[in-house]
Amino acid sequence: MNALVAAAKKEGQLNVITLPSNWANYGTIMKDFTAKYGIKITDANPDGSSQDELNAIAQLKGQSRAPDVVDVGTAFAVKGDQAGDWAPYEVATWGDIPADAKAPNGDWYADYGGYVAIGYDSAKVKVPPTSFADLLKPIYKNEVAINGNPTQASAAFSAVFAAALANGGSLNNIAPGVAYFKKLHSVGNFVPVTASAATMESGQTPIVIWWDYLLASEIGTSVSSLKIVIPSDASYAAYYDQAISKYAPDPAAARLWEEYLYSTTGQNLWLQGEARPIELPTLVSNGTVDQTAYKALPPAPPGNVTFPTQAQQAAAENIVAQQWSSVIG
Repeated sequence: MNALVAAAKKEGQLNVITLPSNWANYGTIMKDFTAKYGIKITDANPDGSSQDELNAIAQLKGQSRAPDVVDVGTAFAVKGDQAGDWAPYEVATWGDIPADAKAPNGDWYADYGGYVAIGYDSAKVKVPPTSFADLLKPIYKNEVAINGNPTQASAAFSAVFAAALANGGSLNNIAPGVAYFKKLHSVGNFVPVTASAATMESGQTPIVIWWDYLLASEIGTSVSSLKIVIPSDASYAAYYDQAISKYAPDPAAARLWEEYLYSTTGQNLWLQGEARPIELPTLVSNGTVDQTAYKALPPAPPGNVTFPTQAQQAAAENIVAQQWSSVIG
């Protein structure tokens, strides 16, 4: 670690991408990393998507402003892996990351996650929706949105997966989720915009299907009447993933960043952002968890969480890529 810290400080710079400051507490994480190591962080395109991150890796290769690290949805981590874009690296706490939440060779590894949830502005939505089935009701006309195009944004893709589980689909079959959103649009309830705190504040999208922790941290801070519910007809959880670019202009700083994120400090900082860090079970078992932040998490649905395999993710991604244009066509 001493040698890594010295090499990273010599570089003095870290390029991250698509990390909004209020997304899972990243603003504090970046500020604290810089304060600890004196390494300046440049955060490019903070409101972009996972696909934007992959595009930047390809387009900025060889440039000093190219991303050193990425934080992407699993489907995009796998896509980047298949393209040969990642540099394998195992953090010191590698053994605390479950085997099904990382590439065996260290190319990518889960970082934090949560559950797909329904967030609604209770000042404007008088009848609380509690399920995907509810959102089809006429009272929610022109009110429901997701955070972008699911062929580009991992959170939107996950909303489609959750809708599939609520409508007879499975981790092997995401098509019912696409069909659900097509129906939601045909009955006039789906608003095909990129949902955000601004669109909820303005009343354009009083209901947003998104990650529970992002509803809390990105929207709840500016919409005081926000309510969050995990849909009763679908429990879908997923993690985002870290990877180091094979072309990183600051390779030591990139590795030090990962060590920081997967340290007790970094994991608790994500937890303080109302996300569930991948090493949460370890933090709880060894007594290093931030108890206040842990108790503030929304209660998890009963039962074990199952995640799509890489093959299931890839198959689902292909279906969404082929069929999503029909939703609002």
